[in-house]
Amino acid sequence: MDHCDIFISGGGVAGLSAAAAFGAAGFSVIIADPAPPITDAGTEGADLRTTAFLQPSKALLDAAGLWARLAPHAAALQVMRIVDAGGAEPTPRVVRDFDASDISDDPFGWNLPNWLLRREMVARLAELARVDFRPGLGFASLLTREAEALVTLSDGARIRAKLVIAADGRNSPVRQALDIPARTTRYGQKAVVFAVSHDVPHDQVSTEVHRSGGPFTLVPLPDQDGRPCSAVVWMEHGPEAMRLAALPEADFEAAATARSAGLFGPLTLASRRMVWPIISQIAARMSAQRVALMAEAAHVVPPIGAQGLNMSLADLRCLLDLAVARPEGLGDRQMLDAYERRRHPEVALRVRGVDALNRASMAGAPGLRDLRARGIEALYGLAPVRRTLMKLGLGATR
Repeated sequence: MDHCDIFISGGGVAGLSAAAAFGAAGFSVIIADPAPPITDAGTEGADLRTTAFLQPSKALLDAAGLWARLAPHAAALQVMRIVDAGGAEPTPRVVRDFDASDISDDPFGWNLPNWLLRREMVARLAELARVDFRPGLGFASLLTREAEALVTLSDGARIRAKLVIAADGRNSPVRQALDIPARTTRYGQKAVVFAVSHDVPHDQVSTEVHRSGGPFTLVPLPDQDGRPCSAVVWMEHGPEAMRLAALPEADFEAAATARSAGLFGPLTLASRRMVWPIISQIAARMSAQRVALMAEAAHVVPPIGAQGLNMSLADLRCLLDLAVARPEGLGDRQMLDAYERRRHPEVALRVRGVDALNRASMAGAPGLRDLRARGIEALYGLAPVRRTLMKLGLGATR
């Protein structure tokens, strides 16, 4: 039987981040995932989505030894631009910029491709002597006691750990083994995810274009072959998303250019297209005996405002702070009760907030689209409210 301080189920971006953070802090970690990470964009099955790390995540990634690896590949996000194109024609009628310089000397965040994140994070784990990464192996079963947890992997290996962290996705096998229910909201939406090049520079501006069906979001990427490049998340009602994803390339590019309100000129595909379902989900609780749920095992939100992974890293910061402050109590009831108190109410509030934003963005009736446009103007026009919204978007609780 193997022994470690922490066992992590899940080798996605959140799980790999957790392994690096705890390993760099001196804890012994075993991390397992049934799917070996794909670390090249051209490989079948590669995750072509991107992740925007917001300001509060930078210090955590730096302490984990990850930021130095990621920074050279990151595109800064200085401005969050909200565009309402909900008039009779798909052209901008309200454009409002939320500039990070109003509240900080740093950008709001930095955007990177998910496949590249996995590549750099796996390389970092290889440098940490106290981290044992086991790709190709999954969680099979769990037995918890007052003093420890016993985990069995898919190959029959058994692990004794003080703390189990479930970072194994929205269908978390650890959460299911604990019989922790999760409330799921389905919107009938899917997201078409792809990258584009374009003529107009993005100038470090992340742009959300609202019309109907959900936002069309362009997030800066580093230039490719001398041309500006952006990652796109195009949220639409499910059947329409599937129709768009199946269009011939030229027709798709024309449709995407029209949906972008022409803000960046003609859009040219720079990657293949992928389709992802959109849901909200929250677990009834985020802890159990010797177990902490984090990331999508605990909460899922639509991809609006870069909230998803940054909520996950807030979970990680909380767990790490509690562990470092009281290492002798790693995984005990006091630690996990504190984690539950600090994170679950905040997570519930953010899930409700993103749900409301998504429903407003889906509005298709002209009257509702007009109401959304007036709401954007009103919120932006009040400087104290605008600054408060920006701080809340970065993770502030008040």
